[in-house]
Amino acid sequence: MFTLYYAPHTCALASHIALEDAGAAYELKRIDFGKTEQRSPDYLAINPKARVPTLITPRGVLSETPAILAFIAQSFPKARLAPIEDPFAFAEVQAFNSYLCSTVHVAHAHRMRGYRWADDPTAIVAMQKKIPQSVGACFDLIDRQMLRGPWVMGEAYTIADPYLFTIAQWLEADGVDPSRVARVVEHRRRMLGRPSVKKAIAEELAC
Repeated sequence: MFTLYYAPHTCALASHIALEDAGAAYELKRIDFGKTEQRSPDYLAINPKARVPTLITPRGVLSETPAILAFIAQSFPKARLAPIEDPFAFAEVQAFNSYLCSTVHVAHAHRMRGYRWADDPTAIVAMQKKIPQSVGACFDLIDRQMLRGPWVMGEAYTIADPYLFTIAQWLEADGVDPSRVARVVEHRRRMLGRPSVKKAIAEELAC
């Protein structure tokens, strides 16, 4: 049994979907960002980064979406959520997920969390104005060169797909015109048709 700590409308959705895809036994624990529960002593004892997702496993605690997704894929090989038998192909999945984590998500975070990088209100506003350009450039690259289609890595669905779907849900709020990344939007639409995605979204909104 696993326990996934999450907050709605965050990247934790990717891990939630992957747990569903894997057929894993898990329970959900919601962290209310509005009440700053991520900074409560109880949660900091679990994840001192004060972020989500956090996955409690029988062997210990995992954080960071790429690590959690890789762990799920490797723990449930029959679900075939990644080409774990092929080191190079698995590294390609990891490279894509690392780009989402280290570049795309960070660019997105400048919209709401500019205080992480600057104290000057003028600088924070300048960062926010840059979001459509910086996030848009990331998705232009994904749309043109990284998304192989119909799934991220081509014909096979992998752990890269729920991660891209999760972050692509923020396109409009980040001021990116979805018409410029038609393939990403089509991938998002395809993901919404999957039962695991529907269930994960419904669970997060219901809890």
